[in-house]
Amino acid sequence: MAKRKKKAAKSVVEGSQERLSRKVYEKELKELHVELVKLQQWVVAKGLKVCIVFEGRDGAGKGGTIKAITERVSPRIFRVVALPAPTEREKSQMYAQRYLVHMPAAGEVVIFDRSWYNRAGVERVMGFCTEEQAQKFLKVVPLFEKMMVESGIILVKYWLEVSPEEQRRRLEDRINDGRKIWKLSPMDLKSFSRWDEYTRARDEMFAASDSSWAPWYMARSEDKRRVRLNLISHLLQQIPYGDLTRDAAIKLPKRGTLGRYKAAPYPFKIVEERF
Repeated sequence: MAKRKKKAAKSVVEGSQERLSRKVYEKELKELHVELVKLQQWVVAKGLKVCIVFEGRDGAGKGGTIKAITERVSPRIFRVVALPAPTEREKSQMYAQRYLVHMPAAGEVVIFDRSWYNRAGVERVMGFCTEEQAQKFLKVVPLFEKMMVESGIILVKYWLEVSPEEQRRRLEDRINDGRKIWKLSPMDLKSFSRWDEYTRARDEMFAASDSSWAPWYMARSEDKRRVRLNLISHLLQQIPYGDLTRDAAIKLPKRGTLGRYKAAPYPFKIVEERF
């Protein structure tokens, strides 16, 4: 694995759990992004197949964490899968069928923003599947994931945990911020009052599917900046990789002579410069 100097991310007040300052966050994130680019090149060069699952309560910070992972890498290699509610046709299929088509091929990292674990969580709690279906899923899912791992997929599963107080604050923020209102779905509102039901479903899910070949990792997400740094650091440790950038000395070629061709006076419709 490419070595990176370990630096303890410091908060505004040393040793406290105050929210991480933006300055520290951006500095640490930049270094982690460099490592993710190295990982990306390694995945492509070695033909690795990586599947990362993100689960957690509404407002736990899954989307922001996934964005922090993917914002400096290629979307052709790091693919994010966030499936909508199943269609009537998909409901009649084998449950895992619509997820199988999104599994990584060689040289790909696929990130599931919610996954087949919908059956153990939202579907079970909100009554979209029967209790019998949920129990069958919990019995079968370790075997399903063993099949994935034995086929050569590197499977990493994360659960983002948030307190009820912080969840309330974030959901209220979505209501009051016009930039975030799209994040608030009718399902978020319906499930808000079922905290204990989700906790019970989560615990049973962990008990059934936390296997040696596909363990669960929990990340506390009270501070969005901290959880992003902690999780990316952890992810880099799960996939051994080397630094191929050292072998690729890049230099710009000489530019050809400028001015030999005069651009045509095309009547472009110019974007108004309002800023």
